[in-house]
Amino acid sequence: MVMRNINEFTKNLAAGRDDAATWRAAEIDVLAAELDSSGIVVLPNLLGAEQLRQMQLAFESRLRRIRWNNFDGYLKTECHRHMVEDVLLLDQGFVDLAVHPLVKQIVTRYLGTDYELTEAKGWKSLPTRRDFHGWHGDAWYDQTTEKKIHREIKLALYLTDVSTGAFNFIKGSHGKQHPRLVKNQEVENFDRSRLVELTGAAGTAFLFDTSGIHRQGVPMLEPRQAIFYNYHDPRVRLQQEDVSYYRYHPLLLNAAFLGRLSREDQRILGFGNKTNLQSCFERQTQTPLAFKASSAVFDAQLRVRELLDRIAARLRRTFHS
Repeated sequence: MVMRNINEFTKNLAAGRDDAATWRAAEIDVLAAELDSSGIVVLPNLLGAEQLRQMQLAFESRLRRIRWNNFDGYLKTECHRHMVEDVLLLDQGFVDLAVHPLVKQIVTRYLGTDYELTEAKGWKSLPTRRDFHGWHGDAWYDQTTEKKIHREIKLALYLTDVSTGAFNFIKGSHGKQHPRLVKNQEVENFDRSRLVELTGAAGTAFLFDTSGIHRQGVPMLEPRQAIFYNYHDPRVRLQQEDVSYYRYHPLLLNAAFLGRLSREDQRILGFGNKTNLQSCFERQTQTPLAFKASSAVFDAQLRVRELLDRIAARLRRTFHS
């Protein structure tokens, strides 16, 4: 398949703007119109170099080990990706990105004013030649009761340079059907000029309609780190799978990063909205044997440490008596 890279995709856009306030309405119109017609749009630079560097360091700190007990880290739910949840806790830049003025203006034009940021997480994708995350649209709402194709926007940001395993999207495929898995044979029927491959440097950001057909490209020859933010109307009924998993739970936020929020920012971040809150939630899943074994070993280590401390204390009392 012939793909187009980020430079070709954005050749008609103004470049080098770091401050959304300097963008004229006409320029924002161009970006919003591209998102509406194509289902995807690459954004200008949203972050300064130092801001991006701090976000990279904070994200990398969660990739050093798997999360367990009181050790922060990544989640491991599949072979080829390490998941970092709740990235808004990590650094000011992640919060600033979520409510960036340019992002808000474009998303508001596309979704209206009833949307919120409903999820903020990222992945480190590991090198592989396997197509483990094939073509699809993102299913999130209850398709058994919702006949309307509801709109959802994702904001994606590369934290590392991406030259392989890049994000692939079929332009104009959004809003045509309820999101689902898509077979490779179906994709072959599309005009090849509509296939976009978004390679790019760290800091590359883009918005896309999640009902559009997309995938993580293959092969992936080097690790890729990226974050994805979901924006949709939280009042739309969720599919049962996401209710059971407690996906789209109220955002976890770090109070240190919330000092400059406007009332609009607070609405977007879901302040006071309990629509999808599940009080006392407990995931119904069988605990893996490996987890039980490691927990038992850790408990034994704590008991041995306690015993050694008691022996040491007794020896000190004996020595000083």
